[in-house]
Amino acid sequence: MKINMHEAKSQLSKLGEKAWKGERIIIARAGKPYLDLVPHQEEPRRPGRYKGQIVIAEDFDDTPEEIIAAFEGDG
Repeated sequence: MKINMHEAKSQLSKLGEKAWKGERIIIARAGKPYLDLVPHQEEPRRPGRYKGQIVIAEDFDDTPEEIIAAFEGDG
């Protein structure tokens, strides 16, 4: 189903139900496809999936004294 942006605004609940039931909803802007309306799918949490991709600097916990003073109102 293709629907323009203005119509989609006034029919969002109905369009959401259709998308949830599996119908493909394309929202158009100026007659051209702009957005696809799809149901939310919860991604299961997988602890450790970013292992090896995130690096924390050795000095991460070392806060300069002037920064601490500024937060404590001394700077």
